[in-house]
Amino acid sequence: MCGITGYWNPAGVDPAEARYTLTAMTAVIRHRGPDDCGSWIDAEAGVALGFRRLSIIDVSSAGHQPMASSSGRFVIVFNGEIYNFQQLRTELAALGCGFRGHSDTEVLLAGIETWGVRRALERFNGMFAFALWDRHHRVLHLARDRAGEKPLYYGWQGKTLLFGSELKALRAHPAFCGHINREAVALYLRHGYVPGPYSIYLGVRKLLPGCLLTVDTAHFNSDAQPVPYWSARAAVQRGIAEPFTGDDGEAVDELDRLLRDAVKLRMEADVPLGAFLSGGVDSACIVGLMQAQQADPVRTFTIGFHEKGHDEARDAAEIARHLGTQHTELYLTPADALGVIPRLPILYDEPFADTSQIPTFLVSQMARRHVTVSLSGDGGDELFGGYRRHQLGPALWRGIHRLPHWLRRSARSLLAPHDGASTRLSAVANRLARAVTGKRSLTERFRQAAEILPLQTPQALYHYMMSLWKHPSDLLPGTREPSVVVTDPTYWPQLDAPADVMMYLDLVGYLPDDILVKLDRASMGVSLEARVPLLDHRVIEFAWSLPLALKQRRGSSKWILRRVLDKYVPPQLVNRPKRGFHMPIAEWLREPLRDWGEALLDERRLRDEALFEPAPIVMKWKQHQAGETRWDYELWTVLMFQAWRDSIALSDQLVSH
Repeated sequence: MCGITGYWNPAGVDPAEARYTLTAMTAVIRHRGPDDCGSWIDAEAGVALGFRRLSIIDVSSAGHQPMASSSGRFVIVFNGEIYNFQQLRTELAALGCGFRGHSDTEVLLAGIETWGVRRALERFNGMFAFALWDRHHRVLHLARDRAGEKPLYYGWQGKTLLFGSELKALRAHPAFCGHINREAVALYLRHGYVPGPYSIYLGVRKLLPGCLLTVDTAHFNSDAQPVPYWSARAAVQRGIAEPFTGDDGEAVDELDRLLRDAVKLRMEADVPLGAFLSGGVDSACIVGLMQAQQADPVRTFTIGFHEKGHDEARDAAEIARHLGTQHTELYLTPADALGVIPRLPILYDEPFADTSQIPTFLVSQMARRHVTVSLSGDGGDELFGGYRRHQLGPALWRGIHRLPHWLRRSARSLLAPHDGASTRLSAVANRLARAVTGKRSLTERFRQAAEILPLQTPQALYHYMMSLWKHPSDLLPGTREPSVVVTDPTYWPQLDAPADVMMYLDLVGYLPDDILVKLDRASMGVSLEARVPLLDHRVIEFAWSLPLALKQRRGSSKWILRRVLDKYVPPQLVNRPKRGFHMPIAEWLREPLRDWGEALLDERRLRDEALFEPAPIVMKWKQHQAGETRWDYELWTVLMFQAWRDSIALSDQLVSH
C-alpha cells in the first residue's frame, strides 16, 4: 500500500524544479508510505512521477518505485495490491517473462507488457490505482480498481495534468489553483461527501471505479474521457441474464468457497496482519474465514462506546472468544473524539461527514500498533441487503405506489407544514414523538412524508432517503446540483425490485464515495493497509447472480451471508439488532462538542464567508440545542465543511511563510 502522485506538462520540465516539486508532493502523503520514497522524471517529455511506499509484499529494494518494465517501455507508480499476482507470475513465467524480485508491481508491469493495458486490467484481482507512462508512445494511463477501494484524483491546472492518491499532493504543485466548486458543495450538503467524478475543487476530478483514462499529446486536455474496463452496471445485467441455478445449499457453499479464496488471497503479506471485528455479520464472517485458514490466533480489533445504544464491543468480544482470536478493544469517550476532530479535515482532504470516520480512524490507529495489514468486513451490506433502507425503502415504495396520484397530492397538501403549525397541539405532539422515537419531531416527520408522497420512482425515493440536507439550495441559493452516478439513469441497469435498486445505488455511490473513502483515509492516515475481501469482483458478480430471496428472507437481512457464517460462528452470537459503527454525535453536540460547534456555526462568521445562507443553519443549531428535534447529520455536514475550510486556510498560511 502506497501513495502515488505526479504531473505531466508536454512542454517539458526543468529537472531540478521537477525534483523539488515532486519532493513537496510526496512529502504531504508520507503517511501513505513511510518506508521508502522515489521519483522518476523525463524532463523532455515533461513527465514526473512520485511515490511513497508502505512495504507489504517483497519489502526489499526490488519493490522500489517508480518501477520500469523489463523492456524499459513502461514506468509505473502503483498504489494497492494485485492479490492474484502469484498465479499471474506463474503464467507469465511460462510465457518467458523473467523477474528480478517478488513484488506484485513487477508482475503487473509484465502483464501489461504481455497483454496490453486493458486486457491486463481485466485479469487483475485487486485494489489499486496507478499511473503508467508509456515512453515509446508518450501516453499516460491512469487506472482504478473495480470497486473503488483505492483513490485517484486528476485534473488539468493550466497546461499541466496533475494526479495523485490524495488532494493534498495536487495542492502541493505550484500550478494548483484551489477554487472551490460550489456545485460540488451542493452535492456534499446532500450526501455528506462529494460524489465522483467531482471533487471539492474546480478542474479536479475523481477517476470513477473500474475506469481507465488514457491521455496522449494529441488529446492533452480535459476532453479526455475515462472508459470502463469493468462496470457494476454490466456486472448486474450479466448476473440477471445468467442467474445462479443451484438450490439454497449450493448457493451457500459457492459463496463460502468464493469468500474463503478471497480471504486467503488477502492474507498474503510479508508483514503482521489482523482484522477489524465488530459484533456484526460481515466482519465476523471475514474473521471466521481467516481463523479457519490460519493456525495461529488472528489479531482482531474492536472499538466500543460507553453509550449502550452504540456499543458492539461486547458482541465482538464474544465472537473473538469463540473463534480464539487474539483480541484488542478500545472504549471511546467524548475526549477521544475531541482529540481526533482537528485531524479529520487533514485526513480527508475535502469535506467528509460520515460520523463513523472517528471510530474508523481510532480502530485503525489501535490496529497499527500491532499489525501493518488489517482485513475489513465492508461491502456485505451493499451486496446482500444489510442496511435498514433495503427493507424500509421497498416497504415505503409499496405504500406510495399503491396510492392514486390525486390522493397523493391531497395527502401531501394535508401533511405539509403550514404557517401557525407551532400550536400548542403540535408542540405536545412533537414532545410525544420525541419521547417515542428520540429523533425527529412530529412536524418534521409530516414534512418528510409530504415530500416523499409525490416521488415517481424507487431511485427518487432512495435519493431522498440518502439526502442529509433535503434542499441544499436553501443554503446555496442559485447553485445547481450536477448529475452523478446515483441520479443519472445512463448508469442504471433495469431492475424490478426496489430493494435491488437501492442495493445497486449503494454499490456505485455510497460504497466508493463514503465507505471506502472513510476506510482508506482512516487506515492510510496511520500507515495501515486495509483489505476488503467482500469486494473481490468475483464475489460482487456472484452476489448479483443470486435472487433477492437469498439476501432477504422472512425479515432477515443478508440471509445467505448468515448461512455462511453459521459454519464458523453460532447464530446466537450474531443474531442481534444492527447498531452500526456510529458515534453518539447528537448527544455530544449538545454537551462536549457544543463550544466547538458554536464557533464554527457563528452567524456573523457565516455571513462574512459569504458561501452559506446562515438562517437555515442557525435555526437547526438552536432547535437541536433546545432538544426540539435532532439535526446532528445536517449540522455535522456543515461543521465538517467549516473545519475543512479552516484547515485549508491554515495550510495556505504555512506554505506562504
